[in-house]
Amino acid sequence: MASSSFAILLFFSILTRTCTGTVLDTITPNKPLRDGNTLLSPNQTFELGFFSLTDPKVRYLGLWYKKISSGTIVWVANRETPISDTVGTLNITGQGNLILVNGTNHVVWSSNTSAIAKSPVAELFDNGNFVVREANDSNSENFLWQSYDYPTQTVLPGMKFGTNLVTGHESFQSSWKSSDDPAQGQFSVHLDLHGYPQMLIRKDNDIQYRSGSWNGLRFTGTPVLRPDPIFTYEFEMNEREVYFRYDVLNRSLFARYTISPSGLLQRFSWSDRINDWVIIATAQTDQCENYGFCGAYATCEINNNPVCSCLEGFIPKTPKDWNMLLWSDGCVRRTPLNCSNNDGFVRHPGIKLPDTSSTWYNRTIGLKECADVCLRNCSCTAYATLDIRGGGSGCLIWLNELIDIRELPVGGQDLYIKVAASELDNFDKKNSSAKKVAGVIAGAVIFIISLITAYCLWWRNQRNRRIEKKRGMRNETSQGKKDDDMELPMFDLTTIANATNDFSHSNKLGEGGFGPVYRGTLLEGQEIAVKRLSKSSGQGLNEFKNEVILIAKLQHRNLVKLLGCCIDDDEKMLIYEYMHNKSLDCFIFDQTRSKLLDWNKRMHIISGIARGLLYLHQDSRLRIIHRDLKASNILLDSDLNPKISDFGLARTFGLDQTSANTQKVVGTYGYMSPEYAVDGLFSVKSDVFSFGVLVLEILSGKRNRAFSHPDHNLNLLGHAWVLWTKGTPLELIDENLADSYVLSEIVRCINIALLCVQQKPEDRPNMSSVVVMLNSENPLAQPKQPGFFMERTPFDKDTSSSKNHSYSANEITITELDAR
Repeated sequence: MASSSFAILLFFSILTRTCTGTVLDTITPNKPLRDGNTLLSPNQTFELGFFSLTDPKVRYLGLWYKKISSGTIVWVANRETPISDTVGTLNITGQGNLILVNGTNHVVWSSNTSAIAKSPVAELFDNGNFVVREANDSNSENFLWQSYDYPTQTVLPGMKFGTNLVTGHESFQSSWKSSDDPAQGQFSVHLDLHGYPQMLIRKDNDIQYRSGSWNGLRFTGTPVLRPDPIFTYEFEMNEREVYFRYDVLNRSLFARYTISPSGLLQRFSWSDRINDWVIIATAQTDQCENYGFCGAYATCEINNNPVCSCLEGFIPKTPKDWNMLLWSDGCVRRTPLNCSNNDGFVRHPGIKLPDTSSTWYNRTIGLKECADVCLRNCSCTAYATLDIRGGGSGCLIWLNELIDIRELPVGGQDLYIKVAASELDNFDKKNSSAKKVAGVIAGAVIFIISLITAYCLWWRNQRNRRIEKKRGMRNETSQGKKDDDMELPMFDLTTIANATNDFSHSNKLGEGGFGPVYRGTLLEGQEIAVKRLSKSSGQGLNEFKNEVILIAKLQHRNLVKLLGCCIDDDEKMLIYEYMHNKSLDCFIFDQTRSKLLDWNKRMHIISGIARGLLYLHQDSRLRIIHRDLKASNILLDSDLNPKISDFGLARTFGLDQTSANTQKVVGTYGYMSPEYAVDGLFSVKSDVFSFGVLVLEILSGKRNRAFSHPDHNLNLLGHAWVLWTKGTPLELIDENLADSYVLSEIVRCINIALLCVQQKPEDRPNMSSVVVMLNSENPLAQPKQPGFFMERTPFDKDTSSSKNHSYSANEITITELDAR
């Protein structure tokens, strides 16, 4: 019988639904789903509709099993925003956006579909996937939106669980808050991409459980997870996506993975014999599954007494605590490494491999080459086989402390841990096989060293120096915190110099506060943009560090892609994908090129910028405030797709943080919000203000600060506000759009822009609301007076200069960085 922990899923006796309502097979713009009606999958396996839990007046839109265990809920749309009446309606717009409204027609949930549909239809499949697609599209996988991308507490067979590297969207699992509250709880399950990917359970931001990394057959910490006659498992990692997926071979069988409100990750299968769900497996089987239970360089074995013990060659860091069975401090080396080729390795068989968040991997080299790489890297602490199939292949190297190791009775792997040469003899009596491995590796290393030429030695020393500089930069920036940044490819100076024709003037794209930017072409033909740090720019050094740390974590189609960096002596460079159409300001403020941007292209650019900002504010692993959103920082690719760039001034927020204050205001005046420019207060709403200014510039083809009008001395915001209050907003529009725009759409965009630039931050919408407003036809609120709409201040100067300007207002320093 199912565990009481999952009583959450068997609430059908208290669900309140109208069972006599209409049953639909699809939802279309002309056929919405109303409370009391339901949507059924073709063979009636799943049902979508409105339901209640303990309070019949609190309604949710959700999906549950119909054919078996009626009432086992697997997905909830408006989990955070329940409807307080029974007149909810699920609509699908003409563009393909799902919108859930209450009795007052207020939007409580939206799918935020980014694609534009011609003839959208929503339907429910027999695998439990609720999708939006084109009605006439015969491709069964070409969806505009699908619930499979947004799991709640349940992961169904066939779901991809991971991250789309193109869009940056992560599909992760999250618990209910309680058995009668489907709002997101404290626990979530993620496929973490730091280092080599691994499955994690987090309680808020703290790791509670780690499944281990994928070894070709299973996650290293879950030996029971292997292909069998019932289940298949798949892990895929390529340039477009990283995901894990399981499936059932027999479609008549039903299974699901669920994370409970108390954080238990369990697999259930349906039993026809007892007519109930049966727990097949639970991830957290004992205390050794608690993340880092024994600390660093220690193993956990549940059948030992005590359960924690230091690895061979290591001793307790705090002996007094260790003797009191307090193990969290872990262990330290008895003999420090001397970073020489005399160091060796001890093989530890049959274990769950350590945390892989600080690892390096290579799929092509073997175990012997892996040992050589580890010996040459002073930061390497251990190595193992990446893929255990077919005798083993690939290399996985740890570059930090070894944490969360446990001994497994079956299914464990070999881990080779680096120890000082003086420690090797101590293992002869304890582990003869470890001695053989260490001897073979030491002999091989000595033989290789004897064949290395002077040039190779010099090359290796140069490379180690660059690695140390890169590590030093990261340590300085993180102020001693654990470095969990994604690894970036390192380009050597020779490669970049060759690509840019030795940084020739003909390859120079521009120059700003950071330094010059060059166009280049790598040997394989890939075009790049090289941002070269000016050696005299102190601000540029800070920007460089900030940009490497931030953008390395970000992957979204509307953010510029960082390909790598180059650190060589005094040279520091960022290497980006090359944008053929340069920046947005080169189009909208140019009388000739602006004619190339008709209304559809400008709307496409506005929507793309909005989606990129939404990702930064809400959907990325970090909450990021850009602080310098402007036309010159929006790059355009060959198809005029917008990409937000330049994260040198960006700042990260905690999940529960909404604003911050600074004594040094940096950015570009004209795009700054009032509260930031005057009081140094920045938040997501300050980025929203900048977005509103940018939208008005895109619509008008005029700069906010350089705007002039014969009838007044207002900036662009003030002019737009005057036209709006007079009822003549179309006078704002770029004359090049006269024959292409849709009246209702362009007035809606002006309305949204003015909502974004309102004086008070609390009056401005967040970016999730902006994206919904851009893709729906629901009525909009009337904007209030914008900030900075009055006559120009002393700050407003011609933006053509690329120099830095500093001013002081209310004891706040404003450093304006133009067109870096």
